[in-house]
Amino acid sequence: VDYLPAPTDVDSVAGINSHGEEVLRHPSDDKPFTALAFKVMTDPYVGRLTFFRVYSGQLTSGSYVLNTNKDNKERFGRVLQMHANHREEIKEVFTGDIAAVVGLKNTTTGDTLTGEKDDIILESMVFPEPVINVAIEPKTKQDQDKMTLALSKLAEEDPTFKTFTDHETGQTIIAGMGELHLEIIVDRMKREFKVEANVAEPQVSYRETIAGEADIEGKFVRQSGGRGQYGHVVIKFEPNPGKGFQFVDKIVGGVIPREYIPAVQKGIEEALPNGIVAGYPVIDIKATLHYGSYHDVDSSEMAFKIAASMALKETKSKASPILLEPIMDVEVVVPNDYVGNVIGDLTSRRGRLESQEGRGNAVAIRSSVPLSQMFGYATALRSNTQGRATFMMQFARYERCPKSIMEEIIKKRGSN
Repeated sequence: VDYLPAPTDVDSVAGINSHGEEVLRHPSDDKPFTALAFKVMTDPYVGRLTFFRVYSGQLTSGSYVLNTNKDNKERFGRVLQMHANHREEIKEVFTGDIAAVVGLKNTTTGDTLTGEKDDIILESMVFPEPVINVAIEPKTKQDQDKMTLALSKLAEEDPTFKTFTDHETGQTIIAGMGELHLEIIVDRMKREFKVEANVAEPQVSYRETIAGEADIEGKFVRQSGGRGQYGHVVIKFEPNPGKGFQFVDKIVGGVIPREYIPAVQKGIEEALPNGIVAGYPVIDIKATLHYGSYHDVDSSEMAFKIAASMALKETKSKASPILLEPIMDVEVVVPNDYVGNVIGDLTSRRGRLESQEGRGNAVAIRSSVPLSQMFGYATALRSNTQGRATFMMQFARYERCPKSIMEEIIKKRGSN
């Protein structure tokens, strides 16, 4: 009785209304209907099943309920009492019941379901953010659509699993709580959705910038009968750490007409995402336009745009371009016995130790580690600490990439 009390013996459940005030709901069939969706599952026979627990009130199948988290109405279709792999259809549910409903389209794990005019949101579960992500691609072109559908259904079921497209690399990324978690997801895709997929390390989103200053001339001249094209600019490029792209107009004496200057800026801005040496976006660069020339007939906005983008490309040989790599803040909480193992492993991953702080019988180690070195870390940490350590990781900043690694990346990207 102490551990499994009857629903009517437990205390009132607390929630909040739309004004942020606390509302108590007593467990009784006479009170308004209040339930919490705690699991979503895709069933091959009946489709999307939402499991819920009734905290107060009663409801019959076919009724409408309000999802107070999303503020939209849903219709309760068939209500099923689940007994392991056997299910039994029931007409109504009462306080304390745990059942599953067919037909809820927008309800996800942790949502509150109430009567149509009710106003309460029960305390939801808090799910941790994924700590590991990998790239996934279908083995055949035909599997592409099936894979997208499978991933969206699996993400609906599991709030700790996320899937998204990396717009910079074009890869489909799956993210979860560990490598085993993602292995199970890939296995379920194969068994339940008949989708074969290859899993690879995701490409790291590097950035490019310049380390030196240079005065660079960009000249675009084309004469081919009739009206030609003429654009000529001289731009000083220099590093602009932490301030993004900055364009400065220092043209004097009308050597370039005012109407063409915005085209110069646009030409550089449009060329930045394509990179200088390895095709990664360029950041933290200052461009000062201070000289150039024009032709009365042949000059155009397009010609100046092209001339400016040509000048940016020239920084490859004249302004010491460098790669910047994403650096992650990593915090590992580890028992005292394994501190040496963890620090040794982080150092081997080019990690920089920032601080150590005692927390009871454990130590919190904070360090900065390049993202490219963190793949497979969850498994390595488990094996180094017999599964007794936990870690959190979040993006901190971009830092200059070591020369040897930069050369390797440029070679891999097909540049010289």
